Amino acid sequence: QVQVVESGGGLVQAGGSLRLTCAASGRAFSINAIGWFRQAPGKEREFVAGIRWSGGTTYYADSVKGRFTISRDNAKNTVYLQMNSLKSEDTAVYYCATGLSVVFITAPSSYNYWGQGTQVTVSS
Repeated sequence: QVQVVESGGGLVQAGGSLRLTCAASGRAFSINAIGWFRQAPGKEREFVAGIRWSGGTTYYADSVKGRFTISRDNAKNTVYLQMNSLKSEDTAVYYCATGLSVVFITAPSSYNYWGQGTQVTVSS
């Protein structure tokens, strides 16, 4: 079993920055990827960014490339999502997810363990 907990959400003005944190515990030594997803009201959950635990390869949705950066601290089993130049359309609940055998890093169905989510609100 793996537990993931997100933190760092909040209210920010357009153009501002926030950093989200995802901490994994339990059998965290067995995970192979961590992904960030978001879900806005009335919309489906969508992939934002992901990182492979071994090697550190990163992946981004086109909508956040150049503005968001995902990074990891292996020693702490923690992943960060630095979000810059935030836009009103970035407003959503952001979820961290992980799994022991994530194949398709952009697909929510690839992940076994999800956090409770953290609200990010960008005011225009």
